[in-house]
Amino acid sequence: MPTIKIIDFIKNDIYSREHPPPHFHALFAESEELIEIESLQTYIGQIPKPQRKKVVDWARDNQDHLLGIFKQLNPR
Repeated sequence: MPTIKIIDFIKNDIYSREHPPPHFHALFAESEELIEIESLQTYIGQIPKPQRKKVVDWARDNQDHLLGIFKQLNPR
């Protein structure tokens, strides 16, 4: 489970052996949100809005990179 990026204490991970759609896990304190890489919409869960905005802003600029990592860890 590689940590892709830590943004102000928000850990962003992509796991291997995951289910579609391609997504990453944003973890902050006791909260976790799965965010779809292509749409940047919430798949499940919730982190606080200020932290989610930081994560989505970063992810928007790195969508191709995130999708590449997801596909590398989850070849099908």
